[in-house]
Amino acid sequence: MTRVFYDEDVPGGALDGERVAILGYGIQGRAQALNLRDSGVEVIVGNRADPYRAQAEHDGFAVTDLAGAARQGSVVVVLLPDEAQPGIYAESIAPNLAPGNALVFAHGFTVHHGLIEPPDSVDLLLVAPRMPGKYLRQRFVDQWGVPAFVGVHNDATGRAWSRLLGLAGALGITRCAAIEASFAEETELDHFSEHFTYPLIFRALEDAFDLLVAAGYPPEVALMELHGSGELGEVLSAAAREGLTGMISSHASPACQVGIAHHWNSALGPAADVEDRIKQVLDNIRSGHFARHLVAQEANGYPELKTWQSNRSSALERAESSLRTWLRGPTRRE
Repeated sequence: MTRVFYDEDVPGGALDGERVAILGYGIQGRAQALNLRDSGVEVIVGNRADPYRAQAEHDGFAVTDLAGAARQGSVVVVLLPDEAQPGIYAESIAPNLAPGNALVFAHGFTVHHGLIEPPDSVDLLLVAPRMPGKYLRQRFVDQWGVPAFVGVHNDATGRAWSRLLGLAGALGITRCAAIEASFAEETELDHFSEHFTYPLIFRALEDAFDLLVAAGYPPEVALMELHGSGELGEVLSAAAREGLTGMISSHASPACQVGIAHHWNSALGPAADVEDRIKQVLDNIRSGHFARHLVAQEANGYPELKTWQSNRSSALERAESSLRTWLRGPTRRE
């Protein structure tokens, strides 16, 4: 049975005497470091000499290189790009881990696929926020939090769960929900969204834009209806709050609901084809095929990604840029 943890489940003093090393001050790193510090946790940042390191120094953190931070932290949080983690782990993290340290990942990819194999002498933890760092930070400041998957892969000290919940609490996660999941579950579900759901949505939007413009609709007008107004984002947010069916019932007009019902079974094509596609995506993830593909892509400079980027619709980008200049932002009223 899946366990869910909240503020009341966080042991008192769970991180007393711990120094948390944040490795990487990017999308998640800055937000996590700021939240931990605001919660009274001692934080040191490890980052190479780049603008992220300059930002960490500007934010008032003690900053060193990755090896130095790993050496000084009793809890080491790895917030580096997945493809770069194995090399950095071998060079800068593994030689500096001490027995009894905790090693924490925000995504299970490298551990699940055996690209990193931490020693049994350290606690191995998963704290995987389900939103980018911007929202982790903003919700924390607003006295709330984002949900996260959490798990203990190895408990070397007998304190792994206490440390894990202490981190989740200090990050603001337990204000919302810390949901237990394994490294495998988090990795496979995260990749499934990225390999099936997101391409489905984004490809549909791009193709719809191209076809509507070809049919004679002004680019900005077509874009406004598809996603430029922000309505789609608000609809998906409402679905998260109310459930998919509840959102449709409460926010969609009868005409909209009839349109959804009329095309529900045909929107993705034959049901058997969709089922086969989902199975293919899952098999590709679970077998490790995509993990090997990603590592190979990184080693060769991401040729597939570059080809995809070069083929994106320039007309869509121009319309997006144009529409943004048309839409005014919120104004303050006295």
